[in-house]
Amino acid sequence: MADSSASSPIAQIGHTAGEVWRTLNEKGPMTLARLVKSIAQPRDNIMQAIGWLAREDKLIIEVNGRRRVIRLK
Repeated sequence: MADSSASSPIAQIGHTAGEVWRTLNEKGPMTLARLVKSIAQPRDNIMQAIGWLAREDKLIIEVNGRRRVIRLK
């Protein structure tokens, strides 16, 4: 049975996804590096949150070489 407490890994990723969405909503498109610096969460959590939001079709991820720009749809 899955743990539904606020400290479960899935809950942490969901919380971080909310932070990512709010940050992009308030500040607009950001490079991945800037987004990671803007959110007080481990980089791995932010990457998982971006994946969560991308899977829900909430983000656009622009790739230009090694540079990634994340924006809300």
